Amino acid sequence: MWKRRCFIGFSILIFVLVGFAFVGVADDVDLVRIGIVADVHAHDTDSPNQGRVLVNYAERLSAFVDAMNAWPAQIVIELGNLVNGRFVTGAPMGEPDRIGTILAHAWSILTAFDGPCYTVIGTHDVYDLTKEEFLTILDVTDTYYSFDVGAYHLVILDAQYNKKGEDYGRVVFMKQGNIPEPELAWLKEDLANTIKPTIVCIHQPLDVNFELTAGGPPVFNHKEVQTILAESGVVVAVFQGYTHENGYTEIDGIHYLTFAALFDRTEPIPPTWAQVILDPVARTITIEGQGIQESLILSYPAETGGRG
Repeated sequence: MWKRRCFIGFSILIFVLVGFAFVGVADDVDLVRIGIVADVHAHDTDSPNQGRVLVNYAERLSAFVDAMNAWPAQIVIELGNLVNGRFVTGAPMGEPDRIGTILAHAWSILTAFDGPCYTVIGTHDVYDLTKEEFLTILDVTDTYYSFDVGAYHLVILDAQYNKKGEDYGRVVFMKQGNIPEPELAWLKEDLANTIKPTIVCIHQPLDVNFELTAGGPPVFNHKEVQTILAESGVVVAVFQGYTHENGYTEIDGIHYLTFAALFDRTEPIPPTWAQVILDPVARTITIEGQGIQESLILSYPAETGGRG
């Protein structure tokens, strides 16, 4: 009898310990796996003055897609500047008509991914194209929108407006963007209508206060946007591009992550992207970096992204 009781007690102990080992870790079916690529800058001309190698975009973008299919990612998000635009420092600009063809080629490579592809409109995307032309080439309908993937809500923002709230288009060169009132109103309503932990994606970073060459922050009204995100109670992270380098800050409990660029340099670097794993049980955001992209594990509190 003593041996039987010991066996039962030992079995219960093993069961409890195994159970504890899995507390706070989601099943594979609960995890959300996202491929992130930023600043492809597809072009037929390199930028010698800036040391940017842009003409090998097809090879590097294909490597990203192959890796995401093999992983596999559930979705892919491109964080803006899929195409470069004619302007590069140290090289002739050439004719603008070819830029749409380059964009279409880059998009065809990206959409070879075996799943949904989402795009964020970037500064260079409107150097030689209007927003309408950009949307038509990609065969998508909106520059800002939202959707759900598993336990998470994702928001795509468009900052390519001037200070008057007018669309940028065929501007040849610009940096500073703005999010106009109609989009801010939409954002507030969208965030109010979800209780899921939310990831916001934008091209220009919202956490940068000042950039001298642009005459101000990359997003003119970034503080107002930060307030909306913080007051929503659901936003856990913001994914950004634009700077071409790794970046991280935390503001009001929200993780602001800037992802490094895919494109190559004069001193060659590996193709750069991120595999992002969202765990709704452990409440973690895991970034597994490739190339020069840094790897991070971030957490968010239970009260964030779980109203009501």
